[in-house]
Amino acid sequence: MAPPIPEVVPEVIRSLKLEPVLGGLEFKSPTNLAQAPDGRMFVTEQEGRVLSFPEEALSSADPAIGELLDIRDRVRTRGSEEGLLGLALSPDFAETGHFFVYYSASDPRRSVVSRFASKAGAERVSPDSELVILEVAQPYSNHNGGQLSFGPDGHLYIGLGDGGSAGDPLGSGQDTSTLLGSILRIDVSASAPQEPYRVPPDNPFAFGGGRGEIWAYGLRNPWRFSFDRTTGEMWAGDVGQNRWEEIDRIERGGNYGWNALEGSHCFSPSDGCQRNGTILPAWEYPLGSGACSVIGGYVYRGEAIPWLDGVYVFGDFCTGQVMGLRQDDDRYTDALLAATGLRVVSFGQDNAGELYLLSQRSGIFRLSPGP
Repeated sequence: MAPPIPEVVPEVIRSLKLEPVLGGLEFKSPTNLAQAPDGRMFVTEQEGRVLSFPEEALSSADPAIGELLDIRDRVRTRGSEEGLLGLALSPDFAETGHFFVYYSASDPRRSVVSRFASKAGAERVSPDSELVILEVAQPYSNHNGGQLSFGPDGHLYIGLGDGGSAGDPLGSGQDTSTLLGSILRIDVSASAPQEPYRVPPDNPFAFGGGRGEIWAYGLRNPWRFSFDRTTGEMWAGDVGQNRWEEIDRIERGGNYGWNALEGSHCFSPSDGCQRNGTILPAWEYPLGSGACSVIGGYVYRGEAIPWLDGVYVFGDFCTGQVMGLRQDDDRYTDALLAATGLRVVSFGQDNAGELYLLSQRSGIFRLSPGP
């Protein structure tokens, strides 16, 4: 009889180091990093450009960077949270070259989700190839959300903040008649001018009770969500108001509490708020000591850092700390992975599951095992 297979016990969370890529090249406020099936990599800049480069450029001292798309003439950047904020490659990108972006626009102020087409072998994409998928009016210039991601189901998920200002003055978080303060889920597999998207029939409000596009709500400003490529679970970092930053595991139809709650704590009213029917954060951390804004990341599923497997990696914009959250059943353990001192604005994941950190002013870094 063969001996039993030993149980794999996860190693403790250790420290990471950050290795600059692309020769330390700086970008103008990068917001996304994605990799195509053919190995090409894309970086978005907040002002409205999508840049491209081959994978081998990551390790080059003098990388060749191309400009895939320039829509600066239609992107609004007057507010610090406005701009070209989201990028997602279609599941059939290898065949169609379709990719989707989320950007802020003016006159009137709104968020726009659009599809563009990158033809095979083309170095540039025409701005005229834009197909507008969705437009959402924005009452204020902050809390735009902006994350785009295709789920394991092939549908496009879109993160929208509560509309801005402070304290959710319009009550968007708990109002399912508005798309604000929500994560949306739409079907763009057959997008066309006459029908840019469809509402999947298994969305929680597809047949009433709220906007059909809504997948989850009660969010203040979900700045980055992602899917665990092994389990399919959806994780989000939701930026807090005065006291708490939170990490959420997003479920179908979930109400994440804002603005009755900030994290797991009463916000409006400050005492005796209604928690029934809400999903509390998987993790939260207090503002203070320099912390100001959670930056959602990814569950690590690469091979370069075996002890990090299954750890949700996220950061904070102001402290530059990179943190890890490990789930064991219903118990969570957090750890500081790296104290970078950088303005962390986003994370990226390549085809191999390795993770990258995007900083506002200091370039892009690959996460590697620490000393």
